[in-house]
Amino acid sequence: MEEDPALLLRVFDLNCWAIRYLSKRRQERVRLIGDVLRREGFDLVLLQEVWSERDYSDLKVKLRGCYPFSHYFRSGVIGSGLCVFSRFPILDTLLYQYSLNGYPYMLQHGDWFCGKSVGLVGALDRGRCWHGSHNRFAPPSCQLHAEYCREKDAYLPHRLVQAWELAQFIRHTSKAADVVLLGGDLNMHPEDVGIRLLRGWTGLRDAFAEAARFEGCEDGCTLVPNNCFTVKTELLPFPLGIRIDYILYKAISSFTVKCEELKTTTGTVPGMDIPFSDHEAVMATLHVRRQGCAAGANLGTVEPTLVDVVTEARTEVGVGLRAAQRQRYSTGRMAVLALLLLLLQAAAALGVLAGLAAGQPFPKLSFALLTFLAVGVLLLATGLHLFHTMEVKMLQGTEEQMRMALRALQEHP
Repeated sequence: MEEDPALLLRVFDLNCWAIRYLSKRRQERVRLIGDVLRREGFDLVLLQEVWSERDYSDLKVKLRGCYPFSHYFRSGVIGSGLCVFSRFPILDTLLYQYSLNGYPYMLQHGDWFCGKSVGLVGALDRGRCWHGSHNRFAPPSCQLHAEYCREKDAYLPHRLVQAWELAQFIRHTSKAADVVLLGGDLNMHPEDVGIRLLRGWTGLRDAFAEAARFEGCEDGCTLVPNNCFTVKTELLPFPLGIRIDYILYKAISSFTVKCEELKTTTGTVPGMDIPFSDHEAVMATLHVRRQGCAAGANLGTVEPTLVDVVTEARTEVGVGLRAAQRQRYSTGRMAVLALLLLLLQAAAALGVLAGLAAGQPFPKLSFALLTFLAVGVLLLATGLHLFHTMEVKMLQGTEEQMRMALRALQEHP
């Protein structure tokens, strides 16, 4: 019997850091990214933080000859920043926006406004056929909430909720695929509980850990101190940098996938004084082959230590839940106090109108300013109370899902 042909799948992943008016030398860097993509001719390109749709349109025009299929995912106030370029036909797309994504009042971070999401693209390879069927790829591109402070990570519960939802998204949307790829800025170190939860629950394999050959930054780091766009103070505890950008993969049904080579960029673009982004790009060459029998790694496969990982994640989500409940109580109390102040002012105004304070001057300006302040506090506190109420419900829901998952794992190891 003739051996089935193999497919070498070349994947490019990059957090572009292309924010209009804020990112340094954005247009020049987007042009350089387009140049390297056109020159190298990857099979799949997964980009994050392309916040300007104009930049996406420019890339689409520039890459049309090499990547005839593309899609831009829209979400949030300023957009998801996710886009995919493919030389394979795109069959369908799906965007899932995480239920929790930071706080709207943390304006200096801005994660809430962009609506962090995972975008799924169903792609079909018509060039390689096995026994009369085409192989189907499901390459999600995603970005999770940034860390900002590792010592006091206030966003850890939100990022764990996102990692859990991402894992569930992959499990439930990739059953019809032959190969699942996940690329993106996960904002988690390889040993963090979130990445262990994602990999353990889905069975995804890390291209860096599995690569037969590696070339690039030491330890595969994608955020390095010698990048001119990085904030050096944030990387002081990590002299080599950190690895937070990943290409993860797995085979479904009767396929096998191996990572033959993984590369990262290493600083400035050749002949230029700037890099592509504040993140290093990740490039993987995957060897995809169909085998005679079903592959052992499927959606039901879990790691033996998964019970401990889910327990740890559930504990952290519980910590976040209690913090959100305290915030809900504080904002609710503030709203009640502001309402009582307004009622007292209304009573005083009625007293003046009834003539109870005859002969006494009425401080109209002070009364108006106090009323304006009370109304502002009431509206703000009510809005925050509603937000934290929704946060509590989302954390409760995720904790309950994890509890049920733990029970299922313990009953059916």
